[in-house]
Amino acid sequence: MLDYTKKPLIAMLHLKGGTNMMEIMIREANIYYENGIDAVLVENYFGSTEDCERSLAWLSENFPDRLYGVNILGDYEEAFRLAEKYGADFVQIDSVCGHLSPKQDEIYAKELIEAEKERTFDVLGGLRFKYQPIRSERTLEEDAVLAKMRCDAVVTTGDGTGLDTPQEKLKEFRATLGNFPLIVGAGVTAETVREKLQFADGVIVGSWLKDFHDATYDVNEQYVKEFVEAVRG
Repeated sequence: MLDYTKKPLIAMLHLKGGTNMMEIMIREANIYYENGIDAVLVENYFGSTEDCERSLAWLSENFPDRLYGVNILGDYEEAFRLAEKYGADFVQIDSVCGHLSPKQDEIYAKELIEAEKERTFDVLGGLRFKYQPIRSERTLEEDAVLAKMRCDAVVTTGDGTGLDTPQEKLKEFRATLGNFPLIVGAGVTAETVREKLQFADGVIVGSWLKDFHDATYDVNEQYVKEFVEAVRG
């Protein structure tokens, strides 16, 4: 499980590369773990659900004592299944509250909470997350109350992949959530990470660790070292 008191650094495995996906994923996972990243997050950003399963199987065999998680975009039930099967420490869901109409949310909440009953992993739940609509007809404060019942840590972002998560937004979320764990889910850089951790209890980083700080490229080991150094000193 993630220890939010230690403000974990979570790095993305986007699963790019097609037929070379496993080769790239293995290289990137090794770079992350060898250079001080606390956990990796497997996501079907470029790859498929099957690619996620292959990656989780490899991580469970080769890094059973390290932290890793999974996000199957738009399918938390499949993410839960894979997390249980391969001993993942956490699952990310891009939105656990706010993205559905009140009637749809009532159904979603019941299904999600029921699915979480027997889990062995943390749930990182998106709230006011990139690319997610706001349809709840509730205030942030009202949605935050519900989000805290549906996940173990709230994740929020700016407007898109690689775009800054505004400090004022994090300050507002910190005030709204109280002591409940808050994760910055996008746009963190080596120059801003310490600032973000003034209000957040961890970060998820992807694009900044890639060549040209672009998610479509490969992980750059020097950038990983710079990022970890910026936090750990």
